[in-house]
Amino acid sequence: MYFDILSAVKFIFDVIMNVVNSVIIYFLAISVVDFIYQWWEYEKNIKMTKQELKDEFKNTEGNPEIKGKIRQIQRKVAMSRMMQQVPGADVIIRNPTHFAVAIKYDENSNRAPLVVAKGQDRVALNIIKLAEESKVLIMENKPLARALYSTVDINQEIPVEFYEPIAEILAWVYNTNMQVKKNDE
Repeated sequence: MYFDILSAVKFIFDVIMNVVNSVIIYFLAISVVDFIYQWWEYEKNIKMTKQELKDEFKNTEGNPEIKGKIRQIQRKVAMSRMMQQVPGADVIIRNPTHFAVAIKYDENSNRAPLVVAKGQDRVALNIIKLAEESKVLIMENKPLARALYSTVDINQEIPVEFYEPIAEILAWVYNTNMQVKKNDE
C-alpha cells in the first residue's frame, strides 16, 4: 500500500518466487525420500521367500520324490535286464553268499570275457539261484569274486590282470561241459 506500483509488483514477484523456490525445495526433498523408499520396496519385493525358492527348485530340478521314484524304477529295470543275462553266462564266480559275478565269453564278438551280472548279498543269492535253475556252472573263488565285483562294471570286459585266472576257470567250464555232453551221448 505504501509502495508505488513498480515496487509493489517487484515485492509481489519476490514473494511469489520465494514461495515457488520453497515449494520446489520441499518437492525435491519429498521426491528423494520417495525414490529411496520405492527402491527399497522394489528390492524387498523381488526377493524370494523360502517357499518360492523350494517351488522354483522343484520346477527346474524336478520334485525329489518323483526323481527318487524314477531312479528306483531305473534300478529295477537294470536289475531285471542284468538277471536276464545270467542264464546265458558261462560261469558264476562266487564268494559263498556275499558276492556273485557272472562271466560270459564269446571269442567271436569279444576280445575278453564280459561281466554280464554281478551282485552282493541278496542280489548275489538271486544270481546263484537263477544260475542253478539255468544249469550254469558255479565256481567258488572268494578273492576273485570280490576283486571282479569291485573293479569291473556290468557289460564291461575284465581287466588284463584277471585274464589268467579267468582263462583257467573258462577252461574248466569248457572241459566240464564237454564231459557232460559225452555222458549225455
